Amino acid sequence: MEHLSARLVSLSPSETLAMSQKSAELKAQGIDVINLSVGEPDFNTPDHIKVAAKKAIDDNFSFYSPVPGYTDLRKAIVDKLKRENGLDYSTDQIIVSGGAKQSVCNVLLSVVGSGDEVIVPAPYWVSYVEMVKLAEGTNVIVTAGIDQDFKITPAQLEVAITPKTKALILCSPSNPTGSVYSKEELKGLADVLVKYPNVIIIADEIYEHINYVGKHESIARFNEIKDRVVVVNGVSKAYAMTGWRIGFIAAPLWIAGACNKLQGQYTSGSCSIAQKASVAAFNGDQSCVEEMRRAFLRRRDLIVQLCKEIPGVKLNVPQGAFYIFPEVDSYFGKSADGRKINDAADIAMYLLEAGHVATVGGAAFGAPKCIRLSYATSDENIIEAIKRIKEALAKLG
Repeated sequence: MEHLSARLVSLSPSETLAMSQKSAELKAQGIDVINLSVGEPDFNTPDHIKVAAKKAIDDNFSFYSPVPGYTDLRKAIVDKLKRENGLDYSTDQIIVSGGAKQSVCNVLLSVVGSGDEVIVPAPYWVSYVEMVKLAEGTNVIVTAGIDQDFKITPAQLEVAITPKTKALILCSPSNPTGSVYSKEELKGLADVLVKYPNVIIIADEIYEHINYVGKHESIARFNEIKDRVVVVNGVSKAYAMTGWRIGFIAAPLWIAGACNKLQGQYTSGSCSIAQKASVAAFNGDQSCVEEMRRAFLRRRDLIVQLCKEIPGVKLNVPQGAFYIFPEVDSYFGKSADGRKINDAADIAMYLLEAGHVATVGGAAFGAPKCIRLSYATSDENIIEAIKRIKEALAKLG
């Protein structure tokens, strides 16, 4: 007899991973599927980082690592935050985890309890709301539509805050929309948050370097709220190191200590070899980061131009990350080959089965009119994928 915990039953499976899995299954059947569902750079990890990992193996870094991370990695992160972000932290404010995903979850599990509210701007990354559920908190969704570039306003934030508000999760550059908050926009939010000293701000900055508007801005730069901002980042997107699983938080000491305690009981320190590779990522030549950013910018311009030629698709121009998040609700209610399109999930499944392009329906991101497409793939794949999408949507009548 299967008796799963209420905690697990309340969780939804990851829609992005599910679509990627379906795409892989069709590929295994010999079908030529172009996968635009997964948020992963298609570049290989830069060579100097791989060299550092091989050296770490030869130098026998094969023992348990300290729970918060090796000191040299935490020092490299402190130096990075100072050099690139103008932020001052000590090494004991840095906790290294098995990816930025674990970092976010650690913070939520450490500070959120039953009855606590967490403000989550929508569209949101699929896992935020599920992590809040795991922490037994209550999601308070604040929706920002395409007309406001998917970014919440200070007025929207203020209305959402209650005496039960424990945290705000802010992702910039954003997954799934690619929207980037400017310094002025962040200042507007900070001015509201100053009035509510009990609200913790979790700033997910994992897409920091995939930014097309110039310099990345962090909400941690506003000194009046910095003592309750947790910066989350890692190596996966900037250095094409998704599988290495290294993320980190830079946090107030009490939150860093809490995450250290929590992690000490359920995963311990992250992979020793991946940590040594990450030291080389942060301390080494950064030209690889700029090369990849330029490639993503070229691809963004290409996919936006091609999507604008598809009738009935409403699109904003993302300023960061490697996603587009078009509204496709003009196709709801249409049909093709006896298949009716009721929502974005139906469109995503139709595009996969009829067009052989994997995307993700927007409902999982809190935006039921949209679908997410990742352009972290080759120019050739982008051109062919959008051609297939255009042809498949044209058949809907």
